[in-house]
Amino acid sequence: MKNIDSIPTSKIQRASKLVSTGLKVGANYVKYYGEKIVKTEEEAKGNLDEANATDIYDGLKTMKGSALKVAQMLSMEKNILPGAYVEKFSLSQFSVPPLSPPLVVKTFKKYFKKSPTEVFDTFSTQSVNAASIGQVHKATKDGKKLAVKIQYPGVAESISTDLAMVKPIAMKMFNIKGEGSDEYFKEVENKLTEETNYILELEQSNEVASKCTKIPNLKFPNYYPEFSTQRILTMDWMEGVHLSEYVNKDNSTEDLTKIGQALWDFYMYQLHVIRKVHADPHPGNFLISNENELIAIDFGCMKEVPDSFYVPYFELAKKENIENPVFFESKLYELEILRADDSPEEKDFFKALFYEMLALFTQPFHEEVFDFSDEVFFGKISDLGQKYAKSTELKKMNGNRGSKHFIYINRTFFGLYNLMHDLKATNIKINNFKNL
Repeated sequence: MKNIDSIPTSKIQRASKLVSTGLKVGANYVKYYGEKIVKTEEEAKGNLDEANATDIYDGLKTMKGSALKVAQMLSMEKNILPGAYVEKFSLSQFSVPPLSPPLVVKTFKKYFKKSPTEVFDTFSTQSVNAASIGQVHKATKDGKKLAVKIQYPGVAESISTDLAMVKPIAMKMFNIKGEGSDEYFKEVENKLTEETNYILELEQSNEVASKCTKIPNLKFPNYYPEFSTQRILTMDWMEGVHLSEYVNKDNSTEDLTKIGQALWDFYMYQLHVIRKVHADPHPGNFLISNENELIAIDFGCMKEVPDSFYVPYFELAKKENIENPVFFESKLYELEILRADDSPEEKDFFKALFYEMLALFTQPFHEEVFDFSDEVFFGKISDLGQKYAKSTELKKMNGNRGSKHFIYINRTFFGLYNLMHDLKATNIKINNFKNL
């Protein structure tokens, strides 16, 4: 993969990159209208999606930072985005062009005031893993193998301007109106800002590791504050393969379920006991060891779950509450899904929509044991996502729905469900965390 020698860091440079990407997308649409004359609509639309996904991703991967992070978040929306976008944007999870070795050394010196070889016994200037906010290098110190994550230059400083540029696209995609939308984007901005603070990530990593030690088949690296700064994070080098690679191997049902149970217990314990959850559950943040243990390696995005949200949210995970119309409606108001200024039409529409969604999505919580390899269950989720993605009625409504906490909690559950399905984990004990 070709290295990157520079990253656009100024507002003008980054805006210019987005404008040039937009021009390519415009050209793709011109080609699409021409192809519709000689090809089927499905074939022409497929070519358009592929071309747009490629051009948008190619533009974002050179910018890195928040713009690329948004693509990473969107890659988890498998039921909303066309497949071409999911496939391309998924590359942002752990496979983007890395910084060139000279730029790595320059960046390291800026953050640490020393060269890598002055700090470590050995240091590889070629990265082993490059993602949206930083890239990882191998190093050694006093006989220990280490992973050193270096943040890309300019990422932290460009968050607010990047989000301002992608905001109109996101609002159109998710049908968000201008009024009342600021708190949602502020929530994303605050989380992205936290993710660029590696001192905070180190503290969060140690906190989660110490509180989750009792979960079987789950491992964490040790972190080294003496070799870390706000933009550089050093931890143990963990041997293993990314979860996405692991699921494509010939694994036994027992091993897949063992890892799936560890993953499920990890998230349920965080949500119900710690009330603070790892809100970035994509395959690039998990490794599988040679002993078939789950390794969690990235805690930059942690979401606290306040009682005011936790209580009504999980009350609606119970089947009897979903089936109780009066109770159900009261919780929709508590969660800000229904609003006092809703018209009768809006109220009826969103009550029906969320009843259909929750009755399906909470099915695992209605059982003591659940099979996440169930293609019928995940097929229904996909069909429901497509149904509302294409709904002309929904497009007429105000999409500003729900507490701001939904953004990362829903992201957590959609990501978790996808990972559990990728593992084809069967016989998962849903409430196993209570026995830990």
